[in-house]
Amino acid sequence: MWYIWLIAAGIFFIAEIITVGFMIFWLGISAVIVCLLSLFVDNVFIQMAVFVVLSTLLLFLTRPFVEKFVIKKDEKTITNAFSIIGKEAKVIKAMDPVTKLGQVKIGQETWTARDTNEKLLQEGDVVKVKAIDGVKAIVSKV
Repeated sequence: MWYIWLIAAGIFFIAEIITVGFMIFWLGISAVIVCLLSLFVDNVFIQMAVFVVLSTLLLFLTRPFVEKFVIKKDEKTITNAFSIIGKEAKVIKAMDPVTKLGQVKIGQETWTARDTNEKLLQEGDVVKVKAIDGVKAIVSKV
């Protein structure tokens, strides 16, 4: 019977990898423990009872600990275009009087830019990125 518990543990661990909810993991741990227990106890009902009790205990006792110390829900990782907000840039193409658009260089990237106050920024001006509007950086002069 130990091999059935080992297969169940493997299935639980694979399901945990797919779902990444850190809940099915405890079922896998319980199945491994019951797998070891099944080497000494042949009664399937006792094995199932130990599995259910152990799984329940692990879920309820460790879940608050994991949520508090392991899973960080409040931190937001800023990626892609939004990572340039707050950075300084240099105007490389002056703002066009008609479209009010120009170009800025932020690190190695070139962005189409518009000033927050619709000012006509000149080439060489240093600006700070305030927001992203579609594919345009909204900037203001530093």
